[in-house]
Amino acid sequence: MGRRNKAYSKDLHQQAYDRLTGMQAFGESKKEAVANGTDKEKIFSFNTYKSYWKHTKYFIEYIKSEHPECTTLKSAKKYVNEWLQVRADQGLSAWTVQLEAKAMGKLYGISPDDKDYFQPPKRNRADIKRSRGDRVRDRHFSITNNDELIKFCKGTGLRRSELGALKGGDLLTKEQIEKEISRLEAVPEQKRTPEEVRRLEVLKDTRLFDSEYYVFVRNGKGGRERLSPIIGKNAEQIVERIRNTPDGEKVWQHVHKCADIHAYRAEYATDIYRKYARPIEEIPYDKVNKGTGKRYQSEVYSCRKDEAGKKLDKVAMLVCSKALGHNRISVVADNYIRGL
Repeated sequence: MGRRNKAYSKDLHQQAYDRLTGMQAFGESKKEAVANGTDKEKIFSFNTYKSYWKHTKYFIEYIKSEHPECTTLKSAKKYVNEWLQVRADQGLSAWTVQLEAKAMGKLYGISPDDKDYFQPPKRNRADIKRSRGDRVRDRHFSITNNDELIKFCKGTGLRRSELGALKGGDLLTKEQIEKEISRLEAVPEQKRTPEEVRRLEVLKDTRLFDSEYYVFVRNGKGGRERLSPIIGKNAEQIVERIRNTPDGEKVWQHVHKCADIHAYRAEYATDIYRKYARPIEEIPYDKVNKGTGKRYQSEVYSCRKDEAGKKLDKVAMLVCSKALGHNRISVVADNYIRGL
């Protein structure tokens, strides 16, 4: 007779694969899932799923090598923190270890506030290696031959995956956006579809900017759509590149693997911040601290750790964050705004 429980005939690789693929909820609203408490059992972005699966496979390889007696995910769970500590001891960056901790948290349903959740090394800005100074890969990248790509990146702030997905027709003017806002607002609020509600929110975000042209990002981080302003002295060249691409065809057939996309995004972010930031001393002291009774600037962000002492304009940070496709202004301060 065969085994009654077929699940245990699967190896660890298949068990983990089934577990993570069963969580796929691409295109669903994370906000709604958080509200109804089902978000812990779902993965909303394909890129997030891909990252979690990649690092889960590393964990499985470790279990097969160091604890071959474990043939089920349940039995391997007790070695999660051991593996993560090994990864930290191997010198992996704090960012990578934190990502792997999140992957294990999703795989096993361990929340960050759980007492068993691995406490990874702290992430410090000074430890960031990418996009700082010259790298070996830079020797294989010609700035002259890739001049148009670099200008395009610095003027749009797109991620590598977003550049690869950008197509002819993914260009909107301020006038087109306002017309679509008016059309959607004409629909009674209670009759708007969830898609129309999300679309209206994306469109209204452009009112934070004063640019004339925007690129439409249909699948950004977390699967979110956004409209990013085209900025800088090369804006016209960027617009023409998109306009001259037939609808449905890729604007960039090839994005050089050695192009430092993150560095270009950082320049884009810093330029946007500079454009909208107010002098810190001119930001009003508009709130009162309940403990001390002293007034303070609620719209001023105080940087931490190695950036302690630096102050930034929260309003300008929000504008910058929306352009980049992030939801938290702290991400902008920690990873993008430079040289201020």
